[in-house]
Amino acid sequence: MRIRLAQEEASFRYGLVLLLTLIAVVFFIVAPDRPASHAIGLLLTTSILAVVVVTGRGAAAVRGWVAAAAAVAAIGVAVATIFADVSTAVGAGLGIVLVVGTLYELVGGLSRLLRGRGVTLQGVAGALAVYLLVGLAFASVVTVSARIGHGDYFQQGTDGTQSQHVYYVFTTMTTTGYGDLTPAQPFGRAVSVLAMLIGQIYLVTVIALLIGNLRRRADTT
Repeated sequence: MRIRLAQEEASFRYGLVLLLTLIAVVFFIVAPDRPASHAIGLLLTTSILAVVVVTGRGAAAVRGWVAAAAAVAAIGVAVATIFADVSTAVGAGLGIVLVVGTLYELVGGLSRLLRGRGVTLQGVAGALAVYLLVGLAFASVVTVSARIGHGDYFQQGTDGTQSQHVYYVFTTMTTTGYGDLTPAQPFGRAVSVLAMLIGQIYLVTVIALLIGNLRRRADTT
């Protein structure tokens, strides 16, 4: 019984996932566009994946092995990024794989949490983490497209840095639209439209629905 309770208490710590994801977003924006920064970014992304797997899976042994494997992989990728002169496009492509894997695990864990315990603060935190991770995925797509595409990605005559890509995606998803960076190519415009639609629809449906249910649950207790 104690073992079972300990496992349950260790599960669904999505507040921690949200915090790590927010740290990653801020880091990507403020960090200089250097190999060491890209390596740290990949480490952060891999650590988020490890935490999501550890907190969303049941068996403690499986969680431990997955976390260890993710840590080894992250260290290997970081070393390769710094010393093997891995291109930004390759690193961003790997970032897409990591973020998509994290989203897959996180959505699965959230589904288990909502079915088993209903809407909780941890569930809301996990849903917000999904929003931030979707933004990071879009930013990685922009980075890859800017590096391998022909012509400037932005109308301002630049492909932008990884930092600018993250900044641009989140201002697009929130429809803030400062106008300092605007896509120049059809693909970039399509990515922007998708980011706007997904960002706004997610906030006004999924997040609003979870907050509404959380309030109703609080009122009935």
